[in-house]
Amino acid sequence: MALLVALLTVGSLSDHLGRRPVVLAGLALESAAGLLDFDRRRGTIANGAGALAGVAVGALGSSLLVQYLPAPARLVYVVFFAIFVFQGLGMIFIAESSPPTPGALASLRPRLGLPRSTRMAFVAAVPILLAVWALSGFYASLGPALVRLVVGSESVVFGGLALFVLAGTASVTVPLVRSVPPRGVMFLGIVALAVGVGVILLGIARSAPAAFFMGTAVAGVGFGAGFQGALRTVLPIAAPHERAAVLAILYVVTYVALGLPAVIAGFLVVHGGGVLRTGQEYAVAVLVLAALALAGLARRPRDQMQDPRTVAQLPKDDVMARAGCPGA
Repeated sequence: MALLVALLTVGSLSDHLGRRPVVLAGLALESAAGLLDFDRRRGTIANGAGALAGVAVGALGSSLLVQYLPAPARLVYVVFFAIFVFQGLGMIFIAESSPPTPGALASLRPRLGLPRSTRMAFVAAVPILLAVWALSGFYASLGPALVRLVVGSESVVFGGLALFVLAGTASVTVPLVRSVPPRGVMFLGIVALAVGVGVILLGIARSAPAAFFMGTAVAGVGFGAGFQGALRTVLPIAAPHERAAVLAILYVVTYVALGLPAVIAGFLVVHGGGVLRTGQEYAVAVLVLAALALAGLARRPRDQMQDPRTVAQLPKDDVMARAGCPGA
């Protein structure tokens, strides 16, 4: 909820004050928007891979802190502080890519408008964003409890390992699909997510750790490809001064998908059929979202993934770059 409030108020602030001041003040969201300006194609890839790698390292690292190191609730903040200092020092040496413009205070007014050029692509991207981040939210919240039942171990590390496999595989997938057109990446994400979740269901039903973690790895491919496909479908279409706001709206969707279904799942665990049954029901819900994403992708023609009027006004090289074409 705190992230959503920040996104709705300061999501566009760097478009007015510049990237460096906002990154140095927040050390969070707008670093990704800055990467898009330094290199549009590689910045989009780094934005997707970086977020997923952070989830993976955080999951495994925090479980190792709890299992093996003293005072983990305090030590984790020391680690964060060191990372933020290092990032702040790095930002000092990065050239500013968005010169200051008037309207900084007005930009703090919450709004959820999308540039017309990105709306069609955004609608196509939403179902897969909901599906992959809802799965991630489940692994981050109830995953450890589910893994303990499937594996039959009380080790905290196994709980972190499940999310590490999901997000780690996703992070590796992002650079591997960088040369695939966005539509193909999204299709791969949908199919891999559906297959992976199906194997996860099998692992839960049979209490088979190997099947559970294998399905998690396949679903991780779907997570990375689906998330990257959504970003590459929407972000490159936005103009430079619109990217921070568009990225903020995309992350509003991801954080809602990350948090709200996990809270509902927690309620069902307490008042419903327990962890195993809730895990199965949650997996089925993710499969339904994946099916909706596939139906939306099939219904939308290839040339409608971005506004044709916008594309027609761009030079050929820029069109290729915005479409994520190899060699652009």
